[in-house]
Amino acid sequence: MKKQRRRFGDRHDGKLLKKIDPFYKIVPYIMKTRVDSQVFFDDKIVLDKTEKYLKDVREQNINIRFLHIVCAAIIRTIAQKPRINRFVSGRKLYARNGIYISLAVKKDMSEESPETTVKVKFEPTDTIYDVVDKVNEVIKENQGQEVNNDTDKTAKLIMMCPRFLVKGIVAFVNWLDKRGRMPKALNRVSPFHTSLFITDMGSLGVQPVYHHIYEFGTTSIFVAFGLKNKEKYIDRNNNINERKFINLKVVVDERICDGFYYAKAFRIFRRYMENPHLLETPPEKVVEDNEI
Repeated sequence: MKKQRRRFGDRHDGKLLKKIDPFYKIVPYIMKTRVDSQVFFDDKIVLDKTEKYLKDVREQNINIRFLHIVCAAIIRTIAQKPRINRFVSGRKLYARNGIYISLAVKKDMSEESPETTVKVKFEPTDTIYDVVDKVNEVIKENQGQEVNNDTDKTAKLIMMCPRFLVKGIVAFVNWLDKRGRMPKALNRVSPFHTSLFITDMGSLGVQPVYHHIYEFGTTSIFVAFGLKNKEKYIDRNNNINERKFINLKVVVDERICDGFYYAKAFRIFRRYMENPHLLETPPEKVVEDNEI
């Protein structure tokens, strides 16, 4: 993406959308919070080609997991449908600078193990191999009971204060954020200032849930996926077959784009999920938000 000069009204993490239809400008005044504007939907991803792909790459000693494919498919979708990478703050609509994915990571797989949240930055031209490297590096850096990342350290520092002061600090930071003046250092460590959250509930042995999108921060999408399932289906020749699939639960902020655009973006996402070999090369073209 070409870098644009910061204009009046822009934030360091987003560009103010000035060319959008007046209806979209007024919507954040009507639906003031993300709770007001949350839309829930689910779909299933057929895994026939995906599982074969994972098997083939593992035979080549390439450590690609399902989570990597989900991340790579979302990044490629944003590269082609950039409006889903928008956010609302201070009742204004912005195009986000950069693609970020936040993930919850257990420091080790035990009930007593604490959980931390990491935020990974990606480029719209990233391939599945770039995603594997970036995600694995961040997860490796945050594993181990004794490891505290910058997010953990910031939270620990704030919670050393009396409770009434903690409430005031969070309220003040939120006030600054609504005005686009939150310090870059806090934005960098905040997992809530992200393009989307992804949660892998299949690794916990359960099906996905509809997870709310946070009012604090700027995230507009939450994606959850769970265990693999099997189902019977009737093909075009009226034969009964069996296939594997995985359920996705998605919660989105409807203020950032219309339902038609979301539907087209999700069809693109499903296509990449079911044909992950397409993610091995960079996209031919990166589409930029044209309403800035």
